[in-house]
Amino acid sequence: MPVTAAAAVGYDELAVLKLLALEGSLDGDVKISCSELADRLEASNQTASRRLQRLESAELIDRDTVSDGQWITITDDGERALRSEYEDYRRIFEADSEVELEGTVTSGMGEGRHYISLPGYSAQFDDRLGYEPFPGTLNVDLRADSVRRRSAVSSFDPIPIDGWEDDERTYGPAVCHPATIETADGETYEGAHTIAPERTHHDDDQLEVIAPEKLRDTLDLADGDHVTIYVGDN
Repeated sequence: MPVTAAAAVGYDELAVLKLLALEGSLDGDVKISCSELADRLEASNQTASRRLQRLESAELIDRDTVSDGQWITITDDGERALRSEYEDYRRIFEADSEVELEGTVTSGMGEGRHYISLPGYSAQFDDRLGYEPFPGTLNVDLRADSVRRRSAVSSFDPIPIDGWEDDERTYGPAVCHPATIETADGETYEGAHTIAPERTHHDDDQLEVIAPEKLRDTLDLADGDHVTIYVGDN
């Protein structure tokens, strides 16, 4: 599961982040003073200032202080934190919540074939996913808007794949989520899973999908083909 900067702040700070978004700071700089924010929060100026400092320290906002206030913009990490909160509420009020991700098929570096075939992982796949994956992953280069939406998947319950070690090295844990793939022609494949390292800050634009079959062949996919991945809750 990706670790986000939101872990460094609490619900009070997220409430301030939501207020700033409602004021328009997702679209650009918004000017606000601590006294204005304090009035909106029904709190002291010191409390308002402290919450802004925590949001800035967690890199959820950028701000530029001027003589009569400050200009604030919500960062990409801040938007991801808000989307994660949004998906939590969707899970409360909507059934069968899922996240829709779009991108293009791309060639990987061949590492997926090696790691998926390792015995410490393959036995867990069989037990927890109900199948032994084809030795390789379908790699998808996500569109920018889908990269932002991807963080919402962290609100779903994952299927954990435990880390393990052999005589040579230690292998880290990973998480899987049920996934359905739809091609540009409307053909769908159910029963696949996304897979990602349990903790990572990198390569959010790359999505890896595993399945019992070679998805490229089954769906007749080539590099550059558009696909939509519907990632669901476990």
